[in-house]
Formats: sequence, C-alpha cells, structure tokens
Amino acid sequence: MRTRTSPYGLLLGLLLGVGLLPATAATATAADNGTWGVFPTPAAGAAMTDRAYFFHQGPAGTSVGDSVTILNSSDKELTFQVFATDAVNTPSGGAFALLPVETKPKDVGTWIALPPETASTVTVPAKGRKDIPFTVKVPEDATPGDHVGGIVALNTAVEGVQQDGKVQVGVKRSVGARLYLRVPGPLTPGLSVEDVKVERSAPLLPWVKDAHAAITYTLVNRGNVVVDPRVTVSAEGLFGREVLDRPARELKLALLPGQRIELTEPWPDAPQSDWVTVRITAGAAAHPELVSKSETDFIAVPWPALGLFLVLLGALTVFLVLRRRRRLETEEQPDSERDLAQTH
Repeated sequence: MRTRTSPYGLLLGLLLGVGLLPATAATATAADNGTWGVFPTPAAGAAMTDRAYFFHQGPAGTSVGDSVTILNSSDKELTFQVFATDAVNTPSGGAFALLPVETKPKDVGTWIALPPETASTVTVPAKGRKDIPFTVKVPEDATPGDHVGGIVALNTAVEGVQQDGKVQVGVKRSVGARLYLRVPGPLTPGLSVEDVKVERSAPLLPWVKDAHAAITYTLVNRGNVVVDPRVTVSAEGLFGREVLDRPARELKLALLPGQRIELTEPWPDAPQSDWVTVRITAGAAAHPELVSKSETDFIAVPWPALGLFLVLLGALTVFLVLRRRRRLETEEQPDSERDLAQTH
C-alpha cells in the first residue's frame, strides 16, 4: 500500500477543526477536533480559548512575535508535523481552509518563522501541551491589506485509507489556527459577482409537479481586505412579472482577498413556461458602497411536452395530407373512365 498525506484528509481535518470562517471574526471558535487542538497561546492564568485566532498588524519591514499551543486531549502521546501556510476559500462553497503540506505557500505562510525544533516533528505528551513561539517577518515589499494564513499541526499517524484511482492513499488529519495579518496602508474593498448560470429540470408533463432549477454564480474578492458577502437573488418573467424575490442575506463566510468561489442557489419551484431574467446582487454590510450585480436570461419551455405536441402535430399533418391525396385520386378516377368510354 502506498501511503501519503491526502489533501482531502487535510481539508477534512481543517473543516472539522476550523469550520467555516464566520461572518464576524468576533464569533470565531478555536480549532479543536476533540483529540487535539491548535490555539494561540493564552496568557498566564487565562483559558486556553482566550484567543480564538491570531490577529496582528505590522507595517512592511517589521516583525511580530507570538506563540502557538498544541493541546493533546487524548490518552496517548501524539506526534505532529507543524508548518505555516496560506489560507484559501474552497472553490465550491467558499469554506475557509488552509493549504495542505504539499502545497507551498506564497503569502503570509512564507513570512512565519517557526523555531528549528519544528523542522522535523513535534511530540506532545498525553493530556499535555506544547507551546511553540514564532515570528512573523513582514517583507519590505508587503502590500497593504489583509494577509490570511495559519499554523497547522498535522498528525503523522495514518488514520484511514482512501482509494485514489488505483492507489490507496493514507489519510492524516490536521488542525490549524488561523492567522490574520493586516499591513497598514490604503484599504480597497472589492467584490464582484460573475458567471450567473441557470440549470433547469422540468417534469415530463408540465404543471403535474414543480420544475426545479439551480442558479450558480461566482463571487470574486478583487480588493485587499476580507469581506463578508451578502447576496440578493431575484428573477423577473415576461413583462417584468416577479417570479423570485429572496431578500439580502449574509452568506456566513468570509471571502479572502484574491479568492474566487462558486455558489449555488436552489430554486425548487422554477417557472415552467416563461422568459426569465435572473439577477444576483452582491454586497457587504461593512462596506455599504460595495455593490455588484450580474444577470442572465433563460427561456423556460416544457420541452418534453412541446416535443410530444410537435410529434402529434406532424402525425396529424401527414394524416391530413394522405387523406387529401386519396380523395383527389378518388375524384380523378371517374373522369378518366368517362374519357375512355367516349373514345369507343
């Protein structure tokens, strides 16, 4: 069996431990999967969950120091690979995740300097903890805005096996503590909604049961700060008739700078016969001036029923043509016999 760290296993561990990045950082929870956790090291006498994540500000060219704690809640010692990396939104759904160990970071993950002891592995005793100091060295050419990453503890033990094509892949779990670093300077929030599409599924016989549709669209953070998107979904039929009106709602995710995510909006009672314009409007509560709109049109036609109608119409047309042809042949036959009689 070939064993390697699975990015899917890592992502699963992160989703279990970190979860979705909440709409407001104040409600963030610490990263813990029940067996071990990764936390910002609390002050003496403070609870382990005193800080749910790291947040620092540092101008270009400066350094910021802090410490991360790995807490082992299990009854046996655990060995971890500890590394720093960048944060991303998952392309589908926009969940918060940290890059797997196989993927090299390009942003704040490269700025974090861990101590030499983490170059190999770190062992944490049963029911124990390990505090690891680190430094964030902000480069001289760091761009203003939010830079998001984290520090990850990857369990070196293989906890399961997945089939990846013809290869069996060992799955290792990991948990990461999020780190937000803001570089002072001009902050430019940016959000755009793009690529609105509609896929329909209609019953064979229209109006016997509801038609279903799925509206997909892409949100892109084109600015340099994290934004908490809110989306309004609406649709109009012929003559401006309203067929869908879903008021603005928070998506309960944070869209990181430079990230692009695809979201799906189910529409269980979509029109079955109409010309529809679907419109997506995206904004952010913290940035009222940030508004983006995109739309698409589609024609809702009960194609199976229309196809059956056309087949029946074609059959009826053929029947009428043949019937008329036979009638004409019948009318012409007596005239031909009369002409033959007159020649004798």
